[in-house]
Amino acid sequence: MTRSMMARATPKPGQEGQLRALVEDLACNVRAEPGNIRFEAFAEDGGAMVMLEEYRDDTAFEAHLGMPHTRQFNAALKEVAAGGGPKVTNVADVAADRHAAPGIRGIDHAGLTVPDIEAATRFFAEAFGAVTLYDVLPQDGPDMSGEGPEAELGLTSGTRIVHMRLVRIGNGPCLELFRMEDGDQADPARLQDKGLTHIGLYVDDIDAACTAFTEAGGMLLKGPHPLANNENQDGNAGIYGRAPWGMLIELLTYPGGIDMPADAPAIRWTPHP
Repeated sequence: MTRSMMARATPKPGQEGQLRALVEDLACNVRAEPGNIRFEAFAEDGGAMVMLEEYRDDTAFEAHLGMPHTRQFNAALKEVAAGGGPKVTNVADVAADRHAAPGIRGIDHAGLTVPDIEAATRFFAEAFGAVTLYDVLPQDGPDMSGEGPEAELGLTSGTRIVHMRLVRIGNGPCLELFRMEDGDQADPARLQDKGLTHIGLYVDDIDAACTAFTEAGGMLLKGPHPLANNENQDGNAGIYGRAPWGMLIELLTYPGGIDMPADAPAIRWTPHP
């Protein structure tokens, strides 16, 4: 069972900036812990910092408490926080969105095969600010090939996976990039083809996103155009484009909201800012 809590730290007079800097540093370190699920921080009027934390289980939380960055943060709070530290409250879900079978959380990542992972990484970074997390299979490491991967991953005979990388764009599933050699490959999917055809990215400024997309080497199709039916509200728009290797990517924005049906079982998931 996951362990969730809320921590609130109030700065001493004149220590608002230092407290915020400490929390920002802590957030980067905690999110890298293997047992951390999420760490979100918010600033209140007056400079108090509220931290929402969730860990995989009690063992992961105990490991967090023993981390050097956690101990350093708590020691620093003695100088900058009123009361010498945060007020921590354990919390539990009351009205959480659960729209899947028991044990199913949601989409973790989407897999994309590209001709050149370094070039694809640059495109995603320049167009969307994507960050590289790690190489699942380093380019200079041994290839993934043979009967095992062919049976496990559905590869055709002789196909070699020579490079794999995990990248992330904002608040959403990761992208797992693959580069293959010596196997049959089809052209990138069109919208009318069966299976996964594109990824859609929510953007705040669609004109600015279009500019970044083309400057990074992508090619936009016609648009931006209004969204359809329930999504056709003032300010809402979308446009499709192709990455340099031909993959379809949709850019969309809906600041006017979505006209959700009254009987819809859930609201549409939207990345938070």
